[in-house]
Amino acid sequence: MIINSCSPQRLVAGAGFAAMAVIASHSSAFAHITLATGETRPGTYYKAVFQVPHGCDGAATQTIRIQIPEGVIGVKPMPKAGWTLNVTRGAYAKSYQSHGKAVTEGPKEVAWSGGSLPDDNYDEFVFTSFITDFPPGQAIAFPTVQQCAKGEVRWDQIASAGENPHSLKSPAPALRIVSDTTVAQAQMDHTKMGAAPQTGADTFKIGDLVVASPWTRATPGGAKIAGGYLKVTNSGKSPDRLVSATSVGADRVEIHEMSMTDGVMKMRPLADGLTIKPGETVELKPGGFHIMFMDIKQPLKQGDTLKASLKFEKAGTLDVSFNVSAMGATSEPAHKH
Repeated sequence: MIINSCSPQRLVAGAGFAAMAVIASHSSAFAHITLATGETRPGTYYKAVFQVPHGCDGAATQTIRIQIPEGVIGVKPMPKAGWTLNVTRGAYAKSYQSHGKAVTEGPKEVAWSGGSLPDDNYDEFVFTSFITDFPPGQAIAFPTVQQCAKGEVRWDQIASAGENPHSLKSPAPALRIVSDTTVAQAQMDHTKMGAAPQTGADTFKIGDLVVASPWTRATPGGAKIAGGYLKVTNSGKSPDRLVSATSVGADRVEIHEMSMTDGVMKMRPLADGLTIKPGETVELKPGGFHIMFMDIKQPLKQGDTLKASLKFEKAGTLDVSFNVSAMGATSEPAHKH
């Protein structure tokens, strides 16, 4: 059960609003709780990784409670061993479209409680979500309460228009919405400096489908399974399906989905494959849809590649290479120089 020593304050979203007051049990400085990835585009899936650097003035963290702003939907939190996960649901201010269906309610607050994160340790609290039609340039704030063995800190200050968020004492973790143009310009600037674009990996095309950034994680010796992740975009006028996959590095390959049911994360194979609708980009990522390499023939080492073939119902079979990231990584390997 979530500790409610102070009732959650109403979220004030977006730039242009006054900063909310910070409420803390100690006056000394604290390292901020931040998002590992601070930018994303509207209309995309987003993995929110909240980084907790230490506790409250030396006291261990026992609860992390995060408010979900309006317009962030389909939130699926990742359970943590030793912590109790609670999701508070409620009605949205308006209706949103998700997979062709109207969505009018969903998670409004996510809390992990009952654990103990010592002051001198670091940890991450994660959920996946979908970012709706926010305008580029807007900052989305996630007011967060960090409750400790002694006291609590509220990371809920939101910068007003023109205010530098770094000047705030207890800023809420914030996500900046950027446009495709901004992303493209950043990649161009990076390329001019002599490096490859920051898309991170290769792009493969077959028919109307484009597969981008296939990656997997390094595995310890003796491990028999590995997850595969990528993005596939359908630029055609009819749907297609990823029906199966094979790899020379694994005896079996399956397409899986992870989902939250009654607070428990469950994984199941997709017997009918994964549909990619016209104009849609589907991301296979940790905590959601993914490819499962089973009975891998040898450990995967960071920096290597894993060859695989993806079979689509209409487009046919596409050969791809999964770049191997670090063990425990949450995203594809960094770009190659």
